[in-house]
Amino acid sequence: MATGALLAQDAFKLDTGNTAWMMTSAVIVLMMTVPGLAFFYGGMVRSKSVLNMMVMNFVAAGVVGFIWILYGYSMTFAGNTSGINEIFDNPFKYFGLVGLTDDNSLLGGSGVPALVAVGFQATFAVITVALITGAIADRIKFGSWIAFSAVWVTAVYFPLAHMVWGGGLLSGDGPIASALSTPIDFAGGSVVHMNAGAAGLALALLLGRRKGWPKEPMRPHNLPYVMLGAALLWVGWFGFNAGSEGAADGTAGRAWINTFVATCVAMLAWMATEKFRDGKATSLGAASGVVAGLVAITPAAAAVDSYGAMLIGLVAGVVCALAVGLKFKFGFDDALDVVGVHLVGGFVGTVLIGFVATDKQGGWFPDGAEKGLFYGGGVTQLATQVVVAVIAIVFSFVLTYVIGSIIKAITGLRVAEADEVGGVDFAIHGETAYDTTPATGGRVKEGISA
Repeated sequence: MATGALLAQDAFKLDTGNTAWMMTSAVIVLMMTVPGLAFFYGGMVRSKSVLNMMVMNFVAAGVVGFIWILYGYSMTFAGNTSGINEIFDNPFKYFGLVGLTDDNSLLGGSGVPALVAVGFQATFAVITVALITGAIADRIKFGSWIAFSAVWVTAVYFPLAHMVWGGGLLSGDGPIASALSTPIDFAGGSVVHMNAGAAGLALALLLGRRKGWPKEPMRPHNLPYVMLGAALLWVGWFGFNAGSEGAADGTAGRAWINTFVATCVAMLAWMATEKFRDGKATSLGAASGVVAGLVAITPAAAAVDSYGAMLIGLVAGVVCALAVGLKFKFGFDDALDVVGVHLVGGFVGTVLIGFVATDKQGGWFPDGAEKGLFYGGGVTQLATQVVVAVIAIVFSFVLTYVIGSIIKAITGLRVAEADEVGGVDFAIHGETAYDTTPATGGRVKEGISA
């Protein structure tokens, strides 16, 4: 999140333009999860799992949204940064948002009310948890997913968001900034994407492979859903990245342009890689390339120029298209390529900042950061970006593995084999997405087969 919007102010002064933009951004970022990610992931799974995948995304919003308002915002952005508060903030300072006023708004420097800032940041926490579901499709217990969501967002997401955006260890006020340079993560390469990707990898390893994978084909059951989901994600991502400026200004414009062009290039690069490797460019490849480009440009959105954004999109499109094959080589069942797209894409975007960051792009460049290697800087910013990326990945993976292991020991993580084979939609929810039962002439109640 852009530090320029986090400045303290003597007295809050409402800016209606900035406030309207931030409320709009919050709405379209929430749209990225429901329905965007729900359709994207729902189309990629088999027909017997589509409802479960969509419901897991909806439930992520419910669980995380509730916890965020209760203590998550306070644990992330209460403003304490010394001692243990370099890792996480005080969850009780604004418990239930009591005591939070516009005079201590996170976006007060932009004239945006405190509650609008709370809502905007809530949508980031929601989608980070929801992203993990793609790695664990078809096989996790529903109750275990709910428990995991609550514990993980508390123990992993809130601390990492505080460390990067709340003035903690990985921020411009932390020891890495003092020793090297200010880390650059404009909108969540580490907090959202590498975090979710590392968590997805840890859970996928704990759950084990789906029955029949990789020998049996497990193709997406509804590619139009995937394309629809990707389109919703692309639109929503303008709120995600440009909204992270916290204001409607030139920096938001730079983030918007970079988000657009990096995604365009990444989509084309993914499809070209497919064509060269497989002989055909696919709709799934186009949708995946869109997401890869969006992921990679996220940390760099306002810190690079148009050429830098194009390079990030190009590299992300090619590298992520190749990285999704790693699961077959190493044997981990990352069902919907959360590792290959979000972990790898987030890492690519974060590290490439060390090559293409520039303060001449008409956007945002934090104090203490250095230009990238291709723009006359040295290796310092590159080293900073690599260190932060590695810390974020290790932090998320280790804690996720511990949390998942504890839940596995208490309640179990995986559904019964018969439920997995028959389909988790009916086994868990008592429903199916598509009614294939022949008509019998019996009465049918609204929404429920009689």
